[in-house]
Amino acid sequence: MTSKQRAYLKSLAMTMEPVLQIGKASLTPDLTAAVDEALAARELIKISVLQSCMDDAHELAQTIADRTHSQVVQVIGKKIVLYREGKDKKKKIELP
Repeated sequence: MTSKQRAYLKSLAMTMEPVLQIGKASLTPDLTAAVDEALAARELIKISVLQSCMDDAHELAQTIADRTHSQVVQVIGKKIVLYREGKDKKKKIELP
């Protein structure tokens, strides 16, 4: 992903609300499956890491991206933005 594409995805993510939250149970197989489903439906998602989660947001983002075959767009504080290109051409985000 180029820096121009990443900047475009960041701009789209600014107005989004988080679709998932990571709590004190941290990264479970159920959460990974939920992230996978959300990426299949939306391509671009935002995840909120709650204060009760003791893991580092950057490490969580990379682990989730590896498990779901997605890309980390950005991590700001306790917010993670992930992108995975979808198969549905109608809902597809057109990257510059």
